[in-house]
Amino acid sequence: MKGKKLIVANWKMNLLRKESENFALKLVELIKDYTSNVDVVLVPAYTLLDVVYDVIHRTDIQLGAQDVFWKDSGAFTGEVSPYMLKDVGCDWVIIGHSERRNILKETDSMIREKIHASLKAGLKAILCVGETEEERAKGKTVKTVEGQLVSGLKNQALGDISSLAIAYEPVWAIGTGNNATPEEIGYVHSVIRDLLKDILKVSADKLRILYGGSVTHENIREIIFTENVDGALVGGASLDAYAFSNIVKVSGD
Repeated sequence: MKGKKLIVANWKMNLLRKESENFALKLVELIKDYTSNVDVVLVPAYTLLDVVYDVIHRTDIQLGAQDVFWKDSGAFTGEVSPYMLKDVGCDWVIIGHSERRNILKETDSMIREKIHASLKAGLKAILCVGETEEERAKGKTVKTVEGQLVSGLKNQALGDISSLAIAYEPVWAIGTGNNATPEEIGYVHSVIRDLLKDILKVSADKLRILYGGSVTHENIREIIFTENVDGALVGGASLDAYAFSNIVKVSGD
């Protein structure tokens, strides 16, 4: 699609409060001339959300959370509801990241419930999909991605297409330095867009599809201008303000 790219910084389980404040202050200054061309989202750990919000809430930088629970409230020790995320200033939430699927054993049904609850609460959702190395080797990339999309988006009431983004993150590329080639990325993203038209029963031309998996400031140019790539979900490189700012700047060219 044509339009503003979406660049998301997933800090995962990193940084403490003062570190996150310093990062946000630095980033605001570094990209102040670029946020009109790129949508930027910072996604810190729960304990850092208020600190980061205090720095960015008067800027164009948006706030996201790394996960969410599917109930509004109740006896769910350790969980955080979508309304709690809205209350602290979140605009976005990442759902179904491969680390939660594979390490914490989140199921497709759990992910579907999280998307439904988040959209109902007014959050924008980033649904992560992607194949493992074994699935890739067996030629099951498309089958895996299709299954994750169908399950995650089944019966979802999507009032506004901008309230959803898809992040294609091949599991074998995350944190390994072995990102997919532009040809591989472009092909899978085109498949995802076609699948979304069938699943959502609406035009998916304006729905943003991000790539995630060892994205760096060195390889962002070849990734971000690949056909059907509308942004990036950035992991390790988002922990360095200068590296991440360069990713934002290139994406806004």
